[in-house]
Amino acid sequence: MPIITKISVQKKLKHRYNIFLKENENDKEYYGFSIDEDLLISYHLHKGQQLNQDQLTQIQEKDTSYKVYTQSLKYLSYRMRSKQELIKYLQSKEMEMSYIDEVITRLEREGLLDDLAFSEALVRTRMETSSKGPLLIKKELMDKGIAPNYIEQALSHFTYEKQLDKLHKLYEKKMNRTSKKSYKQQLDTAVQSLIQKGYTMEVIKEMLSQINTDKDMDEEKTALYHQGEKFLHKYKRKKTGFELEQAIKAALYRKGFDQELIQQFIEEYVKNDG
Repeated sequence: MPIITKISVQKKLKHRYNIFLKENENDKEYYGFSIDEDLLISYHLHKGQQLNQDQLTQIQEKDTSYKVYTQSLKYLSYRMRSKQELIKYLQSKEMEMSYIDEVITRLEREGLLDDLAFSEALVRTRMETSSKGPLLIKKELMDKGIAPNYIEQALSHFTYEKQLDKLHKLYEKKMNRTSKKSYKQQLDTAVQSLIQKGYTMEVIKEMLSQINTDKDMDEEKTALYHQGEKFLHKYKRKKTGFELEQAIKAALYRKGFDQELIQQFIEEYVKNDG
C-alpha cells in the first residue's frame, strides 16, 4: 500500500497541499495528489500513513466534490444566482455533472441556493432600480431557468398598483410639453416605449384613464407650425398650389395633428406664401 512520504503546501494556493507517496520503503517518492486543507485535517493525513486504494479513491473523489463546492461558494459570493446559472458556470469550468448535482443538492439543503428567493430578490431589484415591467422581468427569469410557479410567485410582488405608480412616473418623463411633435405622436411614442419596457396594454390603458390627456392647444399649435414650416420649405421647391397644400396636409396628418389645426396653417401660411 502507498505510504505518505511528504505533505507540502502549494505555493499559489495556501489552502491546498500536495501529497507525495511511495509504494514501499525503498521505492522512489512520487507525487500522489493534492487536497484541500479542510479535508487534510478531517482525514488526519500525516507522514508515514499507509493508504489503500479505496481510501485513495474516496479522498480524491471527496476533494473533487469539495473543489466544486468551494468554486460554487466563490461564484455565489458576488451575488445571488439561479440554479441554472450555477450549473452553466460549473460546466464552463469542466466540472463533472455527477459532482455538480451533488453540490447543488448540498447548497439547496444549506439554503445557499434557492430559486424562489433568487426570483423574489430579482423582482424587487428590478422594481426599485429599473424601468422594466413584469413581462421583461418574466423573460429574464425564464432565461435564468426559473420554474414557472416560482416566476408567478415572485412577480406577485409587482402588484397592479405598483405597476400603475411606475407607469405614471415613466409616462411623465416621456411626455415633453415643449416638444415640437404633436401630442398624438408623443402619446404614441410613450405608449410604445412602455410596451417595450414590458407592461401590458391593460395596465397602460388604466394608467392613461387616470391622467389628464387633454392637449394644450397653444403648444399643439406651436408644434404644428414648427413642423409645417419645415414641410412648406421642403415641398414648395417642387410643388405649387393644390399639390403643395395636399402634400403638406398629408405630412402633418401623418405626424398626428388635427385636421382643423392643419387647415389653419394652410390658410395662414401656404396660401399666403403662394
